[in-house]
Amino acid sequence: MFEQIEQDHESGAARSVWELVSHSPLEGLWDLRGVPLKVVAKRVWNSTNEDNLFGRASQLAYYFFFALFPMLIAASSVLGLAAKSATQIYVALLNRIATLIPPAAFGIVMDTFNQTTQHSTPGKITLGLLTALWSASVGVSAIQDTLNAVYKVKEKRSYWRARGEAILLTIGVVIVFTVALATLLGCDVGARLLEHRFTGAFIVAWFTRITGWAIASVLVVLVFALLYFFSPDVEKRKWRWFTPGSAIGLFGWIAGSLGLRLYLHWFNSYSVTYGSLGAVIILLTWFYVIGLMLLLGAEVNSEIEAAVLEQSVLKQKAEQGTVVPIDPGKTK
Repeated sequence: MFEQIEQDHESGAARSVWELVSHSPLEGLWDLRGVPLKVVAKRVWNSTNEDNLFGRASQLAYYFFFALFPMLIAASSVLGLAAKSATQIYVALLNRIATLIPPAAFGIVMDTFNQTTQHSTPGKITLGLLTALWSASVGVSAIQDTLNAVYKVKEKRSYWRARGEAILLTIGVVIVFTVALATLLGCDVGARLLEHRFTGAFIVAWFTRITGWAIASVLVVLVFALLYFFSPDVEKRKWRWFTPGSAIGLFGWIAGSLGLRLYLHWFNSYSVTYGSLGAVIILLTWFYVIGLMLLLGAEVNSEIEAAVLEQSVLKQKAEQGTVVPIDPGKTK
């Protein structure tokens, strides 16, 4: 009986903490305010399993894959009606992604792009854009549902409002990613021009490329910030440009992508296992890494916020003599 009372007390305390997170978000998340890093790590690990992030990441991988080809069809149809140089620019932009995408998976993307570019019509533009936008917004809707689970809130927005926000968010994310790729391409072209203009320009060209990657990284962080700000249906939203979650998500995405490339380089046996579907499996795996890192970053942010607020509440009650301080990770 006493154990049940204690469990009910802890459950109520946990709910009050998450309600506080929803109504009174912290200004910043880098200051743990005395909460041990070990406690935060434990909470993140427990919440990752409780919120089924690994399973939800596989859903995102499917939605990303589902939205990829309509997006390519729409983009290639637009460029197919434009000048040939525009198509070459878009190919150059896609090649910037090849740094992270495994080569076999990137081959699927380029084959689809080349095939659809040759048969571009106005009808394909309209249908492709609408299909791509709706398909991509389904993935963003899945992110909304997952981040609601991460922040322990229920979706109160109507279906059309939530989907409308997902579509607008999708457009914003696509624009930011396009600018990031264009930045990489522009800095790379500028570096090549500098290398051919005069001798000894290696350092300047190297600095130009590093600058391009730095700007692109900042823009990717902006994507994380947009998703983390608009996706969960919390009572009060707090804009945070750069958070521990976005840092972990970004570096985890890069490390996971490079690790996948290295694995496929040294253990190139996927075609033996999956046959002609090997490249598709690789692309889905890469999307899975992206989705998992995105969700993990949100989980890190939410658990830091909950741990800090929980400790603050417990300290306040302890000073009032109403409760004995407990481990901040216990109520999770």
